[in-house]
Amino acid sequence: MIRRHIVFYGRVQGVGFRYRARHAADLYSCTGWCRNEWDGSVVMEIQGEPENIDRVIMSIEAGRYVWVENMDSRTIEMEPDERGFRTE
Repeated sequence: MIRRHIVFYGRVQGVGFRYRARHAADLYSCTGWCRNEWDGSVVMEIQGEPENIDRVIMSIEAGRYVWVENMDSRTIEMEPDERGFRTE
């Protein structure tokens, strides 16, 4: 298991990004959160098996109106007591 801090850039606000993220995270047993930022990006912290995190990201990018132009990702310390995935 790992935890990643990811910033998504592109057409990622107002297109169902956070809804898709929550749904996919639940589907692939990942925990964490995501929120819109003032600059038009979306920040996510997600925890789970690396292949499941990749599946969540692919599910988000498959969104009809979502267009991820760039992502900044780094591995961070895990949250051992976290349950579920929330949007802020």
